[in-house]
Amino acid sequence: MLAVILVLTSFTSCDEVGDTDPGETSVKSMSGDWYVQMFVDGAVVVNYRVLSTYNTSANDGKDMWIDDHGNLWDFKVKSPITLSSLSFAGDNLASSIVHDVASTPDIIETYDVNVNITEGKITKNGATSTGGHTVDGISFKAEFSDDPGTIYEVKGYKRTGFLEDEH
Repeated sequence: MLAVILVLTSFTSCDEVGDTDPGETSVKSMSGDWYVQMFVDGAVVVNYRVLSTYNTSANDGKDMWIDDHGNLWDFKVKSPITLSSLSFAGDNLASSIVHDVASTPDIIETYDVNVNITEGKITKNGATSTGGHTVDGISFKAEFSDDPGTIYEVKGYKRTGFLEDEH
């Protein structure tokens, strides 16, 4: 009896349930974590922090999120993209970040800022990491509504995961 149960369960455990490949997101070629620097007039004002670009829930290849995780200016915006040229830009992109106040957990603060992004570009194999690896590059210019007139240039490279490239 035990042998019959073992044989029957071995056939059902190998049953395929269909296509389990989740596929790719529409902005895969532009997505990732990036180590970036921020410049004003050629001078470094923020040195190597993580910025992320990733797909929106629409997954339509028209927009992507740009999220600095509070590392550069504290913004997260949905930017229009052009997949064919790996470029992105947008005017008056709204960002609203919600924070808990550390000293009083039941109080929440919001930081609202609008961002103009110009000349955004992902360049395949267009950068060299600090460890000397050839990787994708990212660059764009940003102007923030709470600092009008100052153009920040953001440049960096795609995170490799190699220890020598981590900051």
